Parts: sequence; structure tokens; C-alpha cells
Amino acid sequence: MTTTRAAAFFDLDKTIIAKSSVLAFGRPLYRGGLLSKGAIIRSAYAQVVFMLVGADEAKMEKVRVAMLQMIKGWNQFEVAEIVRETLDEIVTPIIFGEALELIEEHQRAGRAVVIVSSAPEEVVRPLGEFLGADDVIATRPAVDGRGNYTGELAFYGYGTHKADAIRAMASRDGLELSECFAYTDSVTDEPMLRAVGHPVAVNPDRDLARLARDEDWPILRFERPVRLRDRLPDRSGTVLAVGVVVVAAGTGAWLWWRLRHQDSA
Repeated sequence: MTTTRAAAFFDLDKTIIAKSSVLAFGRPLYRGGLLSKGAIIRSAYAQVVFMLVGADEAKMEKVRVAMLQMIKGWNQFEVAEIVRETLDEIVTPIIFGEALELIEEHQRAGRAVVIVSSAPEEVVRPLGEFLGADDVIATRPAVDGRGNYTGELAFYGYGTHKADAIRAMASRDGLELSECFAYTDSVTDEPMLRAVGHPVAVNPDRDLARLARDEDWPILRFERPVRLRDRLPDRSGTVLAVGVVVVAAGTGAWLWWRLRHQDSA
């Protein structure tokens, strides 16, 4: 008899971390020469709106259009390097401890942990590695032959597209969706929640809270930030990598590359 394979799918923003992941990296992208000061100010305003009001479908569409125009011409490898070099600085203060505990619980139970986000893959994949996730599903901006963003999307990790990608992963990896879990804060992720057997609302917006009550779905509140490197001492590769970035900030990129390659050797 084969063992049923299952996974836990986590939204990222306001579910695992307390802010918009894309906006959180505004200052590092500015320091890297990719963002203007005006864009940083607009990002700060967008963050306030995101936290106080939430991101409904209309707001998300505006964000999508604005982001694509803003990043047009950026190089995806440069963005990924900036994200990796500043992960500890940016992400550690805004990770929910409750989310880390759930991730650990699912992995102890033998379930894969997958982060599913509308943020770009260049942001989500390093975050997934940093958090110990097994895989990610994220927006993929289209790039030209030099790796520069064209202003179009190859895949948009939002709404029904998230659910479609989860079903495709389940088919590919032999996952039993009725045994899978999904966690999110936004009603725009209703298709993702309905794709699995165990949907859970986390810090839900008003519409998701209403839907969860109507459907008798569990509602969780995450509000306790923790330092990741203090919470995950058993993940030596991740913790050591974080330590290298902190201690050797001046040569962080080179040491990160060496560490990752030595670790995989």
C-alpha cells in the first residue's frame, strides 16, 4: 500500500510575514540602484494601505500594473542577489512565530511545505529557502535573452492561477489534495482554499472572515514575530547561511555563494 502524499500551501504576505514581501525589499532595491527615492515613498504609502485596508482584486490589479512598469528593464539575477543578501535584515523582524511553528509541524508530519505567492519568484524563492520551505509557486515576470524584465508576465500567481498551479503540482507530485492544507489571509485566495481538503484562514480580511465562518473553516491569528535563526537551530545550513550574511555583510554575496556551493557539494 502506498503512503498518501500531502502538502501544506502557505500564502506569504500577512500569513507567514507581516508585510508585503515586495514592498519590504524597497530600501535594499533602492540601495542597489534599482528604485528611486520617489518610488520608496510611494511604496511606504502602499504598505500603509495594504496593512490597514487589505488588498482586494481591484487594488491587486493596480499593484500588478504599477509593479510591471516599475521593474521593466531590471535584471532578474541582480534582483535575486539583492534579495538573498538582505534576507536576514529585512525578513527576520517580520516573520510570524506561529507560522514557523505550523511549518515545522507539517514537516514533522511528513507533508511538503509550499509557499504560494503573487510576489515575483526572485523574491519568493530565496524567502522559501530561508524559511525551509520545500517549494514555491510565485509570479514569474517575462524576461528577455539578457535576463531583463520585459514588463509582461509569464505566470501570475494570483486568484484562480494559484489554484491551477496547486492542482498541477498535485498531479505532478502525486499529492492527494483532499489531504492537503492551505493557509491565507485574503478572500482573493478562495480558489486556493477550495482546492484542498483543509482550508484555513489566517489573519483574514473581512470578506474571508465572513466566508470562513459560513464554511466553518478554522480561523487563526498570527501576531508574534520571532528571530528565525533563534527558532530553527536544527536547520544548520539555513542558520549558518544567515549567520554568514550577518557577520560578513561586507563580503556577504561572495560568502553566501561559497557556502551554498560547499553545502551542496
